Amino acid sequence: MPKSTATSTLEIALGSLAYDPMQRFGLHLSELRRSRGISQEGLALDSGLARSYLGGVERGQRNIALVNICRLAQALDVPPSRLLEFDVSRPTPKSRAKRK
Repeated sequence: MPKSTATSTLEIALGSLAYDPMQRFGLHLSELRRSRGISQEGLALDSGLARSYLGGVERGQRNIALVNICRLAQALDVPPSRLLEFDVSRPTPKSRAKRK
């Protein structure tokens, strides 16, 4: 499938939501990680994920798989559901609103 088709499919799916769940998830993950004093590199190492992939997730550029949510939750010592407790009502920072 061409990349433009996949992107437009994602944009169509996100268009029905009042917020971007990938951006909200990434922001929440970043805040949770920082509140525990863990660097992005440290979380990547503890979870077995690539640091560049984790950075993309935190920037809201990656549509993370459930298995990776579970790996991050284990590394952060929280239940996976905790990673999905992001605030859908607050505005997304403008620096995070851009998607490639």
